Amino acid sequence: MSAPECHRVAVLVRPGVLPLELGIAHQLFGNASSAAGDPLYEIVTCAPEPGTVRTGADFTVEVERGLEELERAGTVIVLASHEEDEAHAGWGAAARALAELRPGPRIASICTGAFVLAAAGLLEGRRATTHWLSADLFRERFPGVRLDPDVLYTDEGLVLTSAGEAAGIDLCLHMIRGDHGAAVANGVARRTVVPPHREGGQAQFVPRPVPEAGASWTGTARAWALEHLDRPLTLRDLAGRESMSVRTFTRRFREETGESASRWLARQRVERARQLLEETDLPIDRVAEKAGFGTGASLRQHLRAVLGVSPGAYRATFRGVRGGPGT
Repeated sequence: MSAPECHRVAVLVRPGVLPLELGIAHQLFGNASSAAGDPLYEIVTCAPEPGTVRTGADFTVEVERGLEELERAGTVIVLASHEEDEAHAGWGAAARALAELRPGPRIASICTGAFVLAAAGLLEGRRATTHWLSADLFRERFPGVRLDPDVLYTDEGLVLTSAGEAAGIDLCLHMIRGDHGAAVANGVARRTVVPPHREGGQAQFVPRPVPEAGASWTGTARAWALEHLDRPLTLRDLAGRESMSVRTFTRRFREETGESASRWLARQRVERARQLLEETDLPIDRVAEKAGFGTGASLRQHLRAVLGVSPGAYRATFRGVRGGPGT
């Protein structure tokens, strides 16, 4: 079988670019490979004015390519600039170039890169997010955008936005997962030592007390649950692993993870089902049992709610020959 064709990702930087975000895009997409080890993405960096581009740190980066790269890309990722640039509407050529792009490329932003997408008219009437500290300014400048500053990322099909820099990791993994399946995305996450999946609807900022260094109130229970997803687990089962009351465990779990134990458990079961559908030939009912859904009907219901497809359709897309962007 011939090597899969690389999907071209253009990373758009502007003066004041945040170095971490530049590294995120290249590291994650650059680590995505097929089962045979072939790269799945080609990543290029471009700027409105090629040459030396200052960053938000005490060094510069040299960018050789200009905005013409946007026309050749299947995905465009717009990075943030530091807040002073955003506050003074330093969007200019980048926004104009995005507004003039032919229909088709997937366009995503990290952090306040959403200001550029909005200035280009790409977010009008759409749901979007940005860093919560910039939410008021964003609403003031772009009242026609349905801003949701309480989530990690949004996916409106070919237009995606994410919150702060760390949420950019979640968005990139989300795109890789949609392009090539959970196994590829999980492999990228393992190589870069980041969580493989945080749902886009998870809160950006959860005010909670910081646990003592090295402490984990619910880590033992979560590790145990992952080894026993095929069982009908209850809150009492999980709380018992930590010798806590259900009430205390429920509170500690949310404080530590930012979500309820039931929602976390359902998400882990969906991920296990995806893995089994991609990597095994098990019948759908058996996949449902091993993932903890009990029946094929329950698995179908949960997978359609999360992914919008049936287990059979998901397997057909990602089993054997990997899917691609827009699949």
